[in-house]
Amino acid sequence: MSEPMRLIAAEQFGRQRTQRILIRACRAAGWDPAGARLLRHHTNAVYRLMRAPVVVKIDRPGAGRSPVDVVALVRWLDRQDVPVVPLAPAAQPLEIDGCTVTFWRYLPQRREIVAADLAEPLSLLHALRTRPAQWLPNHHIDETFTRIAQSIDASTILSPSDRMLLRAERARLAQRAADIAFVLPPGLVHGDAHHRNMLWDNATTQAVLADWESVTLGHPEWDLVTIEVHCRRFAHPTAEYEKFCRAYGFDIRDWSGYPWLRDLRELRMITTNAYKTSPGTPGAREVLHRIAALRTRTPIRWNIL
Repeated sequence: MSEPMRLIAAEQFGRQRTQRILIRACRAAGWDPAGARLLRHHTNAVYRLMRAPVVVKIDRPGAGRSPVDVVALVRWLDRQDVPVVPLAPAAQPLEIDGCTVTFWRYLPQRREIVAADLAEPLSLLHALRTRPAQWLPNHHIDETFTRIAQSIDASTILSPSDRMLLRAERARLAQRAADIAFVLPPGLVHGDAHHRNMLWDNATTQAVLADWESVTLGHPEWDLVTIEVHCRRFAHPTAEYEKFCRAYGFDIRDWSGYPWLRDLRELRMITTNAYKTSPGTPGAREVLHRIAALRTRTPIRWNIL
């Protein structure tokens, strides 16, 4: 296992820690954290401030600061007219206790995001032919296989037979990787495009993309299969996904590489959550449920984590 992954797995990313980080970050930025409401605490911690229209995002600790400057990227995307969640006015990002902290404008949600909402923002993102000045990763598929292996090694909830199964699935997919012919022009890829990483902006009456920590230069097919997996696995109506395909202009299921990329995306989701989840929790039970279905190739619905 790589050293960074071992260290991350040993650290606790609990609410007490992120609340301490929240207080320090708000003091540095000049906001009052009193009464802050926790919105999400899994891949990262997201808090809404009650005394300012601001959301504070605390990324899970890694081996230091992320190589991607998400703040600079979002500012650049905004200048390219790609719909993004607006940054809050603050000197950012901050690095506190090994975590990256960013500040975003709070957007009240008065309607539910549906898959079709993602079509236009992703079309605009994928159509960009200029590149931001800052460095972005550009070996996404290779990195995906690396992260899958690291997550399997670092997980504390997997049995020996689970690890064997997941490693075998990774090897099966890796064996075919060189034969996959992507058909869409490569470019800027969100990396984790789905319903929960998009918000509705009432001021501009449009959907805006959020959560750019997985951004990469790569194949747009990755974003499209991510949406397909989320719609299918989390039981969104079939008609909703079909509306997305019509609006975007491409149905990933019609591409010959779809089954391979679908399986790779699902394996990445399973192993990432296996690494991030603690033993004996509802999240661990959900991950093990997914693994049991993978073992028998049973198509099941997943519960969101």
